[in-house]
Amino acid sequence: MVDGLKNTAQDIGTKFGFDTQLFISQLIGFFIVAAVLYKFAFKPLQNVLAEREKRIADSLAAAEKMKADLAKADEDRKRALAEAGVQAQKIIEEARAAAAAITERESQKAIATAAEIIAKAKQANENEFKRLETELKREIGRLSVQAAMRVSGKILTAEDQKRLAEETNSQLAA
Repeated sequence: MVDGLKNTAQDIGTKFGFDTQLFISQLIGFFIVAAVLYKFAFKPLQNVLAEREKRIADSLAAAEKMKADLAKADEDRKRALAEAGVQAQKIIEEARAAAAAITERESQKAIATAAEIIAKAKQANENEFKRLETELKREIGRLSVQAAMRVSGKILTAEDQKRLAEETNSQLAA
């Protein structure tokens, strides 16, 4: 019975043109091509994709860090402004207390001095606010350029950096 199955299989193979040697050589060729493609195409492609995935993850982490840094800088700016306001209020209260304790003539002199101190405090407060605002804009511009460089993966020219910084500053001013 086994011989009958063997003969039937050979007859069918002969009718369809099956050649054992050709089949084995094609099978060996297929495995060689598959191994070469795996080593020289699939593996490098996997490495490139893994590297790209890592760069994207790094860029996203850097963007989150920058976002946290910007929030901290904004919080620091608000705290500094609040402290400046408290100090200005304290100076005003001290000037009023001193003015009440002096005679009318000294009272006028103290009021003039207090007004001058208040003006200086307000000017100092405004100057500090402008300085902090400028510093914050500069920092945001720098961080935006850094983020753009990391996300886009290209090095920006000085002109590109200046343009991005100006765009960011104009958006912040709005």
